[in-house]
Amino acid sequence: MRVDHERIIRDGTARLSMASTVAEACQWTVTALAPSTPATISVLLEVHDRLRCIAATGSWQVFSTVPPATGVVGRVHTTGHAAVITDLGADPNRLPVRPDATSEVCVPVPGSTGRPVGVLDLLWSQPADLMAWRDTAERLAERLGARIVALGGPPAETRSEKLLRHAAALAAAGTEQELRHAASTAARDVSTLSTAVLVLPGHHGPQLCAPTTVPDELEARVRATLSAAGPEALARMVDLAHRYGAGYTLGETEQSATDDHAPLARAGVRTLVAVPVNSGGDAGLLLVADARRLRPDPTTVNLLELLAGQAGSALDRLETVARLRERASSDPLTGLRHTGPFGERIAAAAPGRTALLAIDVDGFKTVNDTYGHQAGDRLLVRLARALEGALRQGDELYRTGGDEFVAVIEVNRPDEAVRVAERLTAAARRIGRTISVGVALPHPDEPADHALHRADQALYRVKREGRDGVRLAAA
Repeated sequence: MRVDHERIIRDGTARLSMASTVAEACQWTVTALAPSTPATISVLLEVHDRLRCIAATGSWQVFSTVPPATGVVGRVHTTGHAAVITDLGADPNRLPVRPDATSEVCVPVPGSTGRPVGVLDLLWSQPADLMAWRDTAERLAERLGARIVALGGPPAETRSEKLLRHAAALAAAGTEQELRHAASTAARDVSTLSTAVLVLPGHHGPQLCAPTTVPDELEARVRATLSAAGPEALARMVDLAHRYGAGYTLGETEQSATDDHAPLARAGVRTLVAVPVNSGGDAGLLLVADARRLRPDPTTVNLLELLAGQAGSALDRLETVARLRERASSDPLTGLRHTGPFGERIAAAAPGRTALLAIDVDGFKTVNDTYGHQAGDRLLVRLARALEGALRQGDELYRTGGDEFVAVIEVNRPDEAVRVAERLTAAARRIGRTISVGVALPHPDEPADHALHRADQALYRVKREGRDGVRLAAA
């Protein structure tokens, strides 16, 4: 069948001139092409940071969004150069839209600056005059781009789409700082307000989270005002939100702020949305504010509530992961770190500066045999606390075996390490037990495990000489 490409262009141009929305312009472009070809046709436009399918025909499934530079469509959008592919099976970038597709023509849709705002894509499963279709597609894409510019550009991301995107960012946050940044960014983006401040549970009540970016002028004033108001003022705001739910300002008229929110009004806040945040059963708060008098609609507040709920769940997840990591790296009986972290620590030992103190409990087997293992466990816990209390700030204590401990300390001279070891033996005596300690400082180029072996040898010498003492390993 002979294709009248000029008629397609005329028909498409006429339809585009009547389009009142970008979505209509895309759909009428597809409609102008569809009667003349069995190809699968789609128009994808850049929305936020992805290509979104705005209009399409003729396939079992189309991808709603495509990440940047993915597939032929992503390549064409990124480079701005059309692609004509005669053998799709040999193209590793093809998107699996039509399993029977054999060829493809993809052209950029130009924007006002010449940079593509999207692509027009055609897929065939039977022979076609690809070069003729490329010319037609490029001419029609140029007219589509002009109409999109006239209508104000590609469609904006909806608030629901924003919410989904930000929810994914919250779920992917690997640290609390990343999570706080994602939550604040999401709150500002979804609400269109300028400032977002997160208040989370702390050991001594609600705490104002540190900013993750340089704060704007209003946020800086809000933070300074809340810090000056003190934890009791924060606690009242948190209690208010959790007792009655999210609240928001109707900012079209000047009204007096409540006593609880008066500090924010003094800081220059004229519009405020306060949303409760729950984390591990504790109460937090998301404050989203602006210096302008605005009127947040209930839908915006609902979206912020959903974001706050997602942020609370993500915080719980991070805290659970942190607890699991702590358990994985700690001895469950004494709470001390065990052999895994110890191996990493001694591998980083600084020759001449790091001392290894091998510690063994004297007569521990007798305790177990005479009083039972529960008594032995209680002794190990008491001893671990006593040894920790005798160490200096920055010194580290590990449990490496049943009644075996190792302290890793930083020193300037060997005699300093011996003095720390003597403090440990004194601490053991204060709880009615004795320990034997061997001390070694790694030599330059000496593997850390060799230095630990020398500390063990010094410990065994203490044992042979009567226990309850300290020995520095021979150089």
